[in-house]
Amino acid sequence: MQPTYRLEERDVGGFFRVPFEAYPDDWPYASPMASDLRRLLDPRRNPFFGEAGDGTTFTAYRRGRPIGRISAHVHHDANRRFGLKRGYFGFFDVADDEDAGRLLLEAAESWVRERGCEEIAGNFNLTSVQEIGVMTSGYARRPYSAMCWTPPHLPGMLESAGYGPFFPMSTFELELAEFDPATLMGPRQERLLNSGALAWTSLGRPGFRRRSESVRWLLNESFADNPHFVPVPKAEFDFQAGPLTWIVDPRLSVLADYEGAPAGVMVCIPDLNPFLRSTRSRMRPWTPSRYLRHRRRRDRAVIVFSGVASALRNEGLGSVMLHRVVRALKESGYSRLGITWVSDQNGPSLRFVEKLGATKLHDLALYKKPLEA
Repeated sequence: MQPTYRLEERDVGGFFRVPFEAYPDDWPYASPMASDLRRLLDPRRNPFFGEAGDGTTFTAYRRGRPIGRISAHVHHDANRRFGLKRGYFGFFDVADDEDAGRLLLEAAESWVRERGCEEIAGNFNLTSVQEIGVMTSGYARRPYSAMCWTPPHLPGMLESAGYGPFFPMSTFELELAEFDPATLMGPRQERLLNSGALAWTSLGRPGFRRRSESVRWLLNESFADNPHFVPVPKAEFDFQAGPLTWIVDPRLSVLADYEGAPAGVMVCIPDLNPFLRSTRSRMRPWTPSRYLRHRRRRDRAVIVFSGVASALRNEGLGSVMLHRVVRALKESGYSRLGITWVSDQNGPSLRFVEKLGATKLHDLALYKKPLEA
C-alpha cells in the first residue's frame, strides 16, 4: 500500500517537528529553539519579509507524521544586486523518502515560479549571512552553531529532481590545545598592535548593543565583494543580532578601532548545539538550569563572522584579532574552535585556514535548477 502524503503551508509547528520525526536521535543535527524558529519565519516580526524578500514554508506529512519540510523565498535585494530572477529554498530536511522530497521541491519551485523566478537555489536559511549549503561529506562530524547539517540522502534526492551543485564550500575545526597563537604574530602584526592606534571593544551584551552599527558597517564593508552577499539593512541586522547578544561570551568577541574609526570585528560565540540537542530545542521548566550547566561545561566555540575594513585588509589586523580571540579561548577553557563555511574559490582564506592547521569538518555545496515557464 502506497503511503499517503499531505502538504501543509505555513504550518510552523509541524515544520519544527520534522527533524525530530525524520532523523534518528544519534544523527548530529541540532535544531534552533522552537521560539527562535517561529520568530525567524514570522513575516510580521522578521523585517526580511517586506521590501527585501518574501517567503513561505511547506511541511510534508506521511500517515499523519511530519517527515519533511522546506522554505521557499525570493530575496528581492539579492536579485536586484546581481541581476537575477532567482528563488531560493532553505531548511530542506526530509526523511529518506524520494516521494516526499519531490513533493516538497515541487512546491517550492511552483511558489517561486509564480513570482517570476527563472531558477531556484539553496539551501539558504534565509540569506548568505545565515546558514547555507547542502552537506556532501562529513555527515558523522558534529556541526557547530551557525553551520548547516543535512543528511546524506539529500544530494542524490536533489540531483534526481534536476538540481546540480555549484559554489562548493567547506567548514573547519581547530584543536586549540595543539595551536600556539603566537604563530599568528609576525613583524607586521606586532607593528600594528604596538602602534598605539588600535582600541578594543569587548562585544559582550553591552558592547554589542553600543557598537552594533559599527559591527554592521564592518560586516557590509568587508563582505561587499563576496559572492551571494547582500548588504544587511539596520532592521534586519538588529533582528538577527538580538538573540546573539544574549549568548556572546564577552571574552571572545572583539571590535577593533584604528585611529578612532571601525577597522575590524570578530564575532565568536560558544557552540550551543550540545545544549540544543539536550533540550530537543524546546523551552521547559528545567531548560534554564540545563543552560547554566552547559555554560559551565562548554568547550567549543565558533567564529560566526570576521571582517576587516578594506583600508586595513593587508595590514595584518585579521591575524591580530584572531591572536587575541584564540588566547582568550584557551585561557577560558575552550578546546575547539569551529570556522563556518569558506568558499572553495576563496584561495586566501583557505591558505590561512591551512596555515592555522585546522582540519576540514564538512564539504557543502549550493544546488540550483532552471525553472521552465
